[in-house]
Amino acid sequence: MNDTSPSPARQPLLHDAAVVIHAPTQVWGRPDGDVGGGAIDGVYLGDTRFFRRVGLSVDSARTEPIATSADSAAHVRFTALVRDLDDDAADPKLVLEREREVSGTGMTEVIRLRAHLDAPQRVRVHVDLEPEFATMHTVKAGAPDAAAWEAAEAPDGLVVRAGAASALLSGDGTLTTDAGGVRLAWDLEVPARGIVEARWTAALTDEAMVVGPATGPRRLRSPDTAGLDPRAKRWARVALDDLDRLRLRLPGSEDEFYAAGAPWFFTLFGRDSLWAARLARAADPAIAVSTLRVLARLQGRTDDVDSAEEPGKILHELRADTFHVPGEQVSLPPAYFGTVDATALWVCLFGDLLEDGIAVEELRDLLPSLREALGWLTRHGESFLSYLDRSGHGLANQGWKDSGDSIQWRDGSLAEGPIALSEVQGYAYEAAHAGARLLDAFGEPGAADLRAWGDALRTRFRAHFWVTTPEGRYPAIALDTHGRAVDTLTSNIGHLLGTGILDPDEERDVARLLVGPTMRSGFGIRTMSSDAGGYWPLSYHGGSVWIHDTAIIARGMLRAGLTEEAALVASDLLAAAEGFGYRVPELHAGFAGAAGEIPVPYPAACRPQAWSAAAAVTTIEVLRATA
Repeated sequence: MNDTSPSPARQPLLHDAAVVIHAPTQVWGRPDGDVGGGAIDGVYLGDTRFFRRVGLSVDSARTEPIATSADSAAHVRFTALVRDLDDDAADPKLVLEREREVSGTGMTEVIRLRAHLDAPQRVRVHVDLEPEFATMHTVKAGAPDAAAWEAAEAPDGLVVRAGAASALLSGDGTLTTDAGGVRLAWDLEVPARGIVEARWTAALTDEAMVVGPATGPRRLRSPDTAGLDPRAKRWARVALDDLDRLRLRLPGSEDEFYAAGAPWFFTLFGRDSLWAARLARAADPAIAVSTLRVLARLQGRTDDVDSAEEPGKILHELRADTFHVPGEQVSLPPAYFGTVDATALWVCLFGDLLEDGIAVEELRDLLPSLREALGWLTRHGESFLSYLDRSGHGLANQGWKDSGDSIQWRDGSLAEGPIALSEVQGYAYEAAHAGARLLDAFGEPGAADLRAWGDALRTRFRAHFWVTTPEGRYPAIALDTHGRAVDTLTSNIGHLLGTGILDPDEERDVARLLVGPTMRSGFGIRTMSSDAGGYWPLSYHGGSVWIHDTAIIARGMLRAGLTEEAALVASDLLAAAEGFGYRVPELHAGFAGAAGEIPVPYPAACRPQAWSAAAAVTTIEVLRATA
């Protein structure tokens, strides 16, 4: 007997959807151009899905999609054949084109019918839109919370509204509404062997939004790919375009940052925005400076258990409203500080800019924030930097691997917090020495104490974090609540390379393990060894491959002087980029791949993702340095 019980709500899959983005706007749909056939589909601004469905019909004819092509991240063309209005010849004679372009405040679509028929053709074209105004977190949970909406005529179109969010629909056709939604209709004559066009626009606004579109021109400069593998240039072109369209700013400010990624994270994420700025620094040094400024303005000022805010701490994420995760206890306030690593990474990026030669006086206004951030590090790292959600509704894990099952023992059991992550100690050591250099450059006191604190942390790390298992000797992923070293071999240890917390022999040992068969998939470094008890190639953090994670490892290998290993990892990243058409997702499955094969998607992975796109810049730097 068939089970007719309803399926449980699940996170939408993304790998086969067509997406058009210009943050904070995004449109997700099918390869034929229609929106609504997939759970993710919709027209979004910020954290709201305005329209659940956008469907196009040409009379009652069948349309058969034949091509989808992207001129840019914000401009995609869908091509289909209109079969039932065609003649009986073997060659198709009537083609439907849809050009969809998004801006930071909405979308425009041009509908074009192109004919090679001997006589003109009268057709009725209509676009049906289904308003929804669901919150992003309920869409992600697979249970969207549609809001009541209303429509009203406006001088230049039709306004559809729900609460603080509204869409102005306009076009050169007729607009009508009913209980199911809005219809735009056109009566068109396709000339014999000619073309006819129709156009419509949705201008989106949400008074509750806490981010806005970037207003400045594109500043990214293409890296030098001359003499490198041709795939490097192709990846750079797509990645830089994605980064350009992921730029955001806070209202009332011109300082820009990278949104973390589509679809769920079109907002400021401390760790993600910092790593993206850091990895793409050679292509866009200005956004590295502005990211520091944005996060400094939102730096923690007080102690608050609910939001995990603490004086000097750098923000984790910013939302317009409380972010609930249906079916879970997680409920994050609009400004949430539950991250153990963003503060050290903020200091590290500041130090990078000094090394890049930016005049220190240009950054002097950030000196108070630097002192606050360093104070937070030294206060919370008396032993090791660790985290524990004290609120009962925050994130259980607060490093970059923030899923609930990401910190595992080698047998697959979960570690008990508070948790002290290995890579965070490396960030903190690097931040201490970067902070000392910055204080020296500013002519400020305190550098010697910072260096001493960092060196003491390095000594403690060596005494407590190293483990020996059948796979070898390496740093543990973390220390648990009892101070025991959690012994799984993971990609986290790759983040230690180049930070200075390891000595050269230790760096070589770590690199050797990372390019070994249990960690290297052929398309990047697995998040967890395939010999670990909890390994699964489709696990979010327990066996998958994250592009940014692998790029950080390649970067660390290069900084450590391990050029052979760095070149090998960079070549794997190129293979992954090619396999995904050069728009690399947030992560992919950790199945082993050989030459000529393609990587297997992790079907719920975000794309484009800022730090994945930024990985292209770092990968090219590694390829250039190791050529």
